[in-house]
Amino acid sequence: MQKQLLFDLGERAGWTGAQAALGLAVTELADIPVWWAAPVALALASAKSWVAGRLGRKGTASTLPATADPATLARGA
Repeated sequence: MQKQLLFDLGERAGWTGAQAALGLAVTELADIPVWWAAPVALALASAKSWVAGRLGRKGTASTLPATADPATLARGA
């Protein structure tokens, strides 16, 4: 596999895991049914993408540096 693809895969998996863990933590702390973890994680994913799109490279929701982002490399090719 390409190095950039592995970075992208790792970024996506890492953020998904963090959002799921935070969703579960929120439901535990709020003492609400665990099925709320999915909508909470979805809200966190949307917020992360929105923030990354404004603070990161324009046109992407990636938090990877430009040198490791496959989308950046594809545009430059």
